[in-house]
Amino acid sequence: MALYDSHAESYDAHAQVSPFNALYDRPALLTLLGDVAGLRVLDAGCGSGLYARELIAQGAKLTGFDASGELLQLARQRLGETAELRVHDLAEPLHWAEDGTYDRVLMALVLHYLPDPVPALRELHRVLTDDGKLVLSTHHPSWDWARLEGSYFTDTMIDDEWSIGLKVRYRRRPLQTLVDEFSEAGFIVERLVEPRPVKAMAKTHPEIYEQLTTEPGFIMFQLAKR
Repeated sequence: MALYDSHAESYDAHAQVSPFNALYDRPALLTLLGDVAGLRVLDAGCGSGLYARELIAQGAKLTGFDASGELLQLARQRLGETAELRVHDLAEPLHWAEDGTYDRVLMALVLHYLPDPVPALRELHRVLTDDGKLVLSTHHPSWDWARLEGSYFTDTMIDDEWSIGLKVRYRRRPLQTLVDEFSEAGFIVERLVEPRPVKAMAKTHPEIYEQLTTEPGFIMFQLAKR
């Protein structure tokens, strides 16, 4: 069973309104992705289709995949026939995608679930056009360090449980490790973004807004093929 299958509906409801998703990661990451009108976009780990919905509205030709069949069912309900959706685990090769198929790849808050992301990143590198971009978000290493303490340079898998009752396992690692793994997969970092929350969060979630305006929770990268 995929990680989110048993909590698909509760996770979808959470992600729609959560300040970390709706007012922080999603707007900042979509801004970093830029104009996608007419572009072939691969949403790697698309979940229930919240990012995909925005990209399709902007004119993207969207393909999405996720390991969770339950989340994909919600995505199909949300997106209808406007996207090509597949159940697929990012840990496996993208055997259905030819080299140079996509202009952009989006990977929103997925990277930290992979114990070794290099094989997956190499596959995303393969399916990108030569001038394509991979845009991704993940936990900021300093945020994990502040919450979990110990050495900033710790590189290990962490077990955690979210407020919706979902038990997750993700990787804590320093910034240098992130960048080294991008390079190993054939990418260069074109842009690094430490996002700020949208101002609307100040009214709805003032304490979280104050936290995220003084210390980063997530970090985002725009990667290009080298």
